[in-house]
Amino acid sequence: MEKIRVANIAILGMTICCMAFCFNVANASDPGLLQDFCVSANDPHSAVFVNGKFCKNPNDVKVTDFLFKGFNKPGNTNNLQEASATIVDVNLFPALNTLGVTIARVDFGPYGLNTPHLHHRGSEAFAVMEGTLYAGFVTSDNKLFDTVITKGDVIAFPQGLIHFQMNMDNTHAYAIAAFGSQNPGRINVPNSLFGTSPRILDDVLTKGFQVSVREIEQLRAQFNNTPIDTGRSILKLLSERSY
Repeated sequence: MEKIRVANIAILGMTICCMAFCFNVANASDPGLLQDFCVSANDPHSAVFVNGKFCKNPNDVKVTDFLFKGFNKPGNTNNLQEASATIVDVNLFPALNTLGVTIARVDFGPYGLNTPHLHHRGSEAFAVMEGTLYAGFVTSDNKLFDTVITKGDVIAFPQGLIHFQMNMDNTHAYAIAAFGSQNPGRINVPNSLFGTSPRILDDVLTKGFQVSVREIEQLRAQFNNTPIDTGRSILKLLSERSY
C-alpha cells in the first residue's frame, strides 16, 4: 500500500508539472480576453488596466472607437529603401487593445525593399494586393525559405524569424499584413547592428562579421542617425566596472 501511495504522489507531481508547462506555453502570446473589449485610454484614473493599457470606461465607448480611417492612403516610399510599412497596432488604433490582432499596409516603390526585419511578439500573414514581390524568411538553423509572390498570394512569416520583401518591378506595389498580436513590434536587422546608440563595440562587429573596422564604419555610414563615436572600448568598460 505504501508503494502504491508513493507512486500515486509521483504521478500527481508529474501531472502538475505538465500542467504548469502547458500553462506557460499557452501564455506565450497575447493573453485571452476577460471582457468584451478594452479600448485603451490615457487615463490613469481608469479602474481597469489590461495589457499595459488603461481601459476606457465602457459607458463612454462609441462605434467610432472601433474605426480606423486612412488605411487606403499609400505610405511615403521616398526613402533609401523605397518602401514604407504602416503598422496599425494598439498604439495607433486603441480599439485593438486585448483583441490580439494588428494590421499593416506595406507600400513599395519601383524595386523597393522592406528591409530584413522581425516581429518578436507575433506571426504574420502577408497578402500581395498589387505587384510582384520576392519574399522570404530565415529559420533559426539558417535555412532560407524564399519565393516570388504576386497579386492574390499570401505568405506566412513565423514569429521572431527574420523576413523581407522586395518589389521586382519598375512599378508601385503594395500588400496587407495581419499579425497575431495587438503589438507585434518590429526590429530592423541592419539598424539593430549598425544604428544603435551607443555603438556596438567594433571588437564585436569586426569579429562577428569577419571584416575590418573600416568596413564596419562604411556600413554605419549608411544610416543617417548613426551615433557619434564616444570612444567606448572593452578596456574602458572594464575600467568602469565596480567590484
